[in-house]
Amino acid sequence: MESRGELMSVRVLVVDDSGFFRKRVCEILNSVPEIEVVGTAANGREGIELVEKLKPDVVTMDYEMPVMDGVTAVRNIMASNPTPILMFSSLTYEGARVTLDALEAGAVDFLPKNFEDIARDASKMQNVLRQRILALAKASSANQVVDTNQTTQDTNDITQTTRLDVSQSARVRPARVTTRPLNNPSAGSSHQAVANTALGRVGRASKRKPISHKVELVVIGTSTGGPVALQKIVSKLPSNFPVPVLLIQHMPATFTPAFTERLNGMSAIHVKHAEDGDVLKKGQALLAPGGMQMLLKQSGANLRVSILPGDDRLTYRPSVDLTFGSASRTLPGKILGLVLTGMGADGREGCRLLKSSGSSVWTQTEKSCVVYGMPMAVDRAGYSDASIDIVDMADRIIGELM
Repeated sequence: MESRGELMSVRVLVVDDSGFFRKRVCEILNSVPEIEVVGTAANGREGIELVEKLKPDVVTMDYEMPVMDGVTAVRNIMASNPTPILMFSSLTYEGARVTLDALEAGAVDFLPKNFEDIARDASKMQNVLRQRILALAKASSANQVVDTNQTTQDTNDITQTTRLDVSQSARVRPARVTTRPLNNPSAGSSHQAVANTALGRVGRASKRKPISHKVELVVIGTSTGGPVALQKIVSKLPSNFPVPVLLIQHMPATFTPAFTERLNGMSAIHVKHAEDGDVLKKGQALLAPGGMQMLLKQSGANLRVSILPGDDRLTYRPSVDLTFGSASRTLPGKILGLVLTGMGADGREGCRLLKSSGSSVWTQTEKSCVVYGMPMAVDRAGYSDASIDIVDMADRIIGELM
């Protein structure tokens, strides 16, 4: 491998059974000064062996391969040599299902596997891959959790043509890039009883401000690392949860139905893929469809969601800012907003609107985030009332609202 002089490179292992795809990904990554491809593998078993031998900082992994599939490989790598893994997946229902399996197994993020884009627009793929891989390496080197994961549709910050003001100041928190990731052995720690965790564990909640207003709606926004983070919250809410929940996860349109099905299957509350005109109900969570925008409106005696086409002028579809903003106008002073792990600053402006209307905002702790971008933007702006570890978040919600 060619020397990069004094530059500290992020070392990447590419695992894919397609020789064409491996070659193109290697060409794209090797053209980035901060990245060095240290090896390639044609199946999951080879990938496991090379992770052990080469100690890469980041692994890119296909999900469908001979000898050993990507999900099995991810599970083995995370058990023996925990390393940030970026999955490549097809934009199909089956691809979404398998990718969610990989994320649950420990993969951190994913990108759609599009051969046409790889072949025709190398500059676009270079930019996206560079941003993702460097962000994952930084998060890992700064001792971020590497076994609770996942997904965005673009790493650029949101640019809005409404009055929302979201800058590029909180993309990913600054961190040195080393050639080896640091692991977090406490990522799978057990939960305490609701009575003990409602106030937050010592050292995990940097701020504790009890909710002093009535809560009629919980809204949750997240991106990279969000699917597993949402699972840790939604799966613990009881069937008699007293208010509706709106979920905004940056995710492609073909993935959100499969993710809804997964959440619903593991939860006591009903999780539904939101449709235009859906009425909000207690004990039900509505997940915003990928590629669309979900807004809240009053309709007679009911609260309903409007599902609108995604505006190409907005980077995020769905956008946390837009959903939070519409909720703040419809239910001023009666909302609990949560901003979880994710790249960028989507959610900061929405939280400003929630706070200005008298509602409460919580963020996920830096230590428990996969990428401390979205929560950091809210924390630094001074909009967060509590910073809570993800394993405590559901118990804290239940302790406050029930």
